[in-house]
Amino acid sequence: MKITLNGISKGRRGQALPEMSLAFESGHARFVLAETEQRPTVLGLIASGRMRPDTGRVTIDGTTDASALRRRVALVDAPEVSDPHSDVTVGGVVGEELMFAGLPATGLHARRWLSALGFDDLVGTPIGVIDPAARVRILCELAVLRKGVDGLVLVAPDRHGGRPDGWWRISAEFAERGYAVLVIVGGAAAAVISEMPETLSTDHLSDAANAARELEDGE
Repeated sequence: MKITLNGISKGRRGQALPEMSLAFESGHARFVLAETEQRPTVLGLIASGRMRPDTGRVTIDGTTDASALRRRVALVDAPEVSDPHSDVTVGGVVGEELMFAGLPATGLHARRWLSALGFDDLVGTPIGVIDPAARVRILCELAVLRKGVDGLVLVAPDRHGGRPDGWWRISAEFAERGYAVLVIVGGAAAAVISEMPETLSTDHLSDAANAARELEDGE
């Protein structure tokens, strides 16, 4: 799958989002710079088919199909759009997303899923205070539980603090697993990531997929 944004912009004279072009595709993680409070979310919405640009064109595998784009690309942690409320516990966030993915979603199932990732100790912790890399891992793993998701647009993970290499390595891992990954970041994070390779080998691939399979089987 390849998503191409060609000459897109939003708002009068590009105030909401200046004109830009970019592409991201299956098996690769790439980052793009977008700053100010509004622009990262606007770009994320456009790149995932949830907002129409005022100029330019967004295609998926060469075709303009916003519906297919919305089905196949998950918008992750976009402020005021898809980010969980900071006071909700990690277990609560997981339970809700398991339900949306059509999986058993009781507190026990949420704990079991988190345990498979090594995060069972976070089940009662508000998601707004957990480590940024753990937040990205959990939210991305939840996003790909939904059937048909082949890509991720992760919005402004750097706003939560922490070292960029933590969540960038997670993004690269998802690319290694075959997903198309676009990470929208600010200037400081972009400077760090630009010194890192696009994809990185990992010693441990997540057990989240296995955990989801067990939930489907009722184990």
